[in-house]
Amino acid sequence: MAKSFAPRVSKKKRKTIDLSENLNRDLIKLADDRLLSGAKLDEILIKDIIVKEQVRTKFNDASIKELAANIKVNGLIQPLVLYKTKKGYTLICGERRYRAMTSINMKKCPCFVLENKTEEELMAIQFSENSSREALHYIDKADGILNYQKATKASERKICAALGISKSEVHRSLLIARMPAKLREAAKIHNIEKYVLLELDALEKSPLKTKLTKLVHTGEITKRSQLKKAIKGGVVAAGTKKKASTSSAKKKKATLPKGLTASAFLKAMNMKQKDLKLDKKTKDILKALVEETKDMVDQ
Repeated sequence: MAKSFAPRVSKKKRKTIDLSENLNRDLIKLADDRLLSGAKLDEILIKDIIVKEQVRTKFNDASIKELAANIKVNGLIQPLVLYKTKKGYTLICGERRYRAMTSINMKKCPCFVLENKTEEELMAIQFSENSSREALHYIDKADGILNYQKATKASERKICAALGISKSEVHRSLLIARMPAKLREAAKIHNIEKYVLLELDALEKSPLKTKLTKLVHTGEITKRSQLKKAIKGGVVAAGTKKKASTSSAKKKKATLPKGLTASAFLKAMNMKQKDLKLDKKTKDILKALVEETKDMVDQ
């Protein structure tokens, strides 16, 4: 039986499907479904929850107040994720929600309770949950990826598979996470674009890089376009200075060879003139030239 094919469509009429918008979130959802398998939904007393260092370190007080008001009216829609140990319940995901609930003195809340999970699985759950939500700062994301790598000794390729993010994003994040603490803290305080840090880090060590780093620390450079302009300005300034020194060298007065005085030079010229077999016209021209030279030297 002959196969049937859809009719050909010209390139101009073809529709472009953009998968990038939902791809990352879909991967995160798949990772969450796999890693959260076996979790039990239960109501836990908030005072029994142990909060350790989380992926997210930057919190907006206004947004937490808004979230608290929402929870007070509608209740907690998205349960917290906890890990049950001998010491109690450790918070894995949902510190913003936890902070919001404590601010309105809630006694207990619904939670997904995990057991028998490896540290690698817990970190993957924590990272995926935070990455799927808005307002996670790229510095926090970078720190989370680096902590995951340190804990699991995983390669960049394995991190991509475990966390559901691209290899380039993993590589950039690891670069940022290893940058000086002062630079990373400035990025969070002044909301500096991540490519400012990456392009600054790529510059070779120089006085210009030192100056640019100080401007980033103080928040005077926050955007990539500002950094490019500053780099270009530094290069132009250096080139102008060099040209100025060259032009000033050209304006310097020509000097005689070392050890030769002006009178000795003119005497040598006169003697050489007598030895040469020249016609009268040429001799007159040369004599006039010597006299002019003498006048210039005497000035």
